[in-house]
Amino acid sequence: MTTQQILAFTVIAIMMAVFIWDRFRYDVVACCALILAVSLGVVPVDRAFSGFSDDIVIIVGSALVVSAGVARSGIVDTAIKKFFPNLDTLHTQLALLMIVVAVLSAFIKNIGALAIMMPVAFQFAKKSGASPSKYLMPMAFSALLGGLMTQIGTSPNIVVSRLREELTGTSFTMFDFTPMGVILTLVGVTFLLFFHWLVPSRTKQNSSIEEAIEIKNYTSEVSVTGQSTVLEKSIGDLLKLGDGEAIATAVLRGTTRMSPFPDLALREGDIVLLEGPSTALDRIVSSGRLKLSGKPLTQKGQIQPDVISVEAIVSQESPLTGLSAKEMALSYTRGVNLLAISRRGERLKERLGQLTLMAGDVLVLQGSRKNLPAVLQDFSLLPLAQREVLLGTHRHPFVPLIILALAMAATAVGIAPVPVAFFAAALGMVVFRAIPLTDFYKAVDGPILVMLAALIPVSDSLRTTGGSELIAGWLGNVAASLPAWGALGLILVTAMAVTPFLNNAATVLVMGPIAASFATNLGFRPEAFLMAVAIGAGCDFLTPVGHQCNTLVFGPGGYRFSDYPRLGLPLSFLIVLVSVPALLYVWPVG
Repeated sequence: MTTQQILAFTVIAIMMAVFIWDRFRYDVVACCALILAVSLGVVPVDRAFSGFSDDIVIIVGSALVVSAGVARSGIVDTAIKKFFPNLDTLHTQLALLMIVVAVLSAFIKNIGALAIMMPVAFQFAKKSGASPSKYLMPMAFSALLGGLMTQIGTSPNIVVSRLREELTGTSFTMFDFTPMGVILTLVGVTFLLFFHWLVPSRTKQNSSIEEAIEIKNYTSEVSVTGQSTVLEKSIGDLLKLGDGEAIATAVLRGTTRMSPFPDLALREGDIVLLEGPSTALDRIVSSGRLKLSGKPLTQKGQIQPDVISVEAIVSQESPLTGLSAKEMALSYTRGVNLLAISRRGERLKERLGQLTLMAGDVLVLQGSRKNLPAVLQDFSLLPLAQREVLLGTHRHPFVPLIILALAMAATAVGIAPVPVAFFAAALGMVVFRAIPLTDFYKAVDGPILVMLAALIPVSDSLRTTGGSELIAGWLGNVAASLPAWGALGLILVTAMAVTPFLNNAATVLVMGPIAASFATNLGFRPEAFLMAVAIGAGCDFLTPVGHQCNTLVFGPGGYRFSDYPRLGLPLSFLIVLVSVPALLYVWPVG
């Protein structure tokens, strides 16, 4: 071993040890490893920040934005209620998520399949009271397994097909991967379903102050219109849209105030007083197509384009103290609607327009992004951690899915590479107002991208210093004396071990020729060995950085670096145990 190779292995070993120690945040550890590698000369100075321009950083950041846009649209919540209204246990929810992600990953980019279903996981987590971490890592692993089922499911399959064509003149076809992929997906998903408890319950590590603030007792009023989906349905049906998080305090029918019994049928023109968190109220309003209090906000006869809703506290100095919403007439004088009120320790039973405001009340105000700051300042209203809420905001539910579908189609037919397609999809979320620009930068999750960008040149040092070739030489000496099943298992295990430090396509490029030469030297056909390389490169379950699917769920799941091998190591052993005999059966070496 050369000095540079020793230094490269040392830097990576120290970095992995500190990651597992888990005393410092992951992006800080990655940046320190990068500086150490540059200082020792393992990473050239001119390549120190090459990771920031790497495709993986663009793909992960864009996928996070796309996922946030899909979640914000509300279409996921609507689909859950329509097609799976009774999935309320973690096992049934997790089974559905993993199966859908695995099947989608066989035909579209697995990170795209994962991005589509992540919002569903958060909805299920909230419904069942479980941590999102219980769902996200099994889903990421299912996406990796599902990608094994077809040639286009994952990059290693495409690269290994090209290698086979160079070696034998015949490429693998689209569904040559299907028998092995289906076997491993069924085994892997079954394991994840029964052993998901190996994943600890985590909370998001870099949660913002906005996420720590939760108002649970907003009071709002909604009107039933002719277009409402709950017309002629019961109060109980209405409250189901909020997953039981909201209650009805009264129903106003003309001048009559009625008790909100669960079997009371709603009629057009009824006004329902609701109480609950803003997220639950938003689901009820959007899914039930109900009308909130206030008037449509228009500008020159057209609906204002940039309407948002914010939470604000009535301060002691506010001139609104002692006035009712009707007396304020904010809709007509300032172009702002009052959508909901929360008063600590009290259940409000009056209509919003008749309620006298007090200092400390929390209001949900709707207005244009340009107009609201001036209103908050003029009336001494304090925005709640600068946090926006979805209640009362207009959204196009199908726009995010259309944008994502176009991006996936562009990659499938070769119009655009994956990084460009996903970047364009993320930009489309902003251009078509599927997600506000402020939320765009929150969704990007900077610490994750910094970690990735810092790790890429450090991991690549194994290749640039010749460390990967050194490993290949050791491997060749060992495998030459092994039987077919032993050599096949060694190739598979090595590909799994190398993938976290090289990207999966690079792993195939390094390991593929080695595997083929093993087969030739031992007198075996190369197909099983090439398949073993593709499986090993596509099944990185041990770290959050070996595959972008693992990285995508790292921040939202609140995981630690050491959480991945807790579930991934036994799954990797299982994949190896199943793959070797299955490969020898499906792709005979004799």
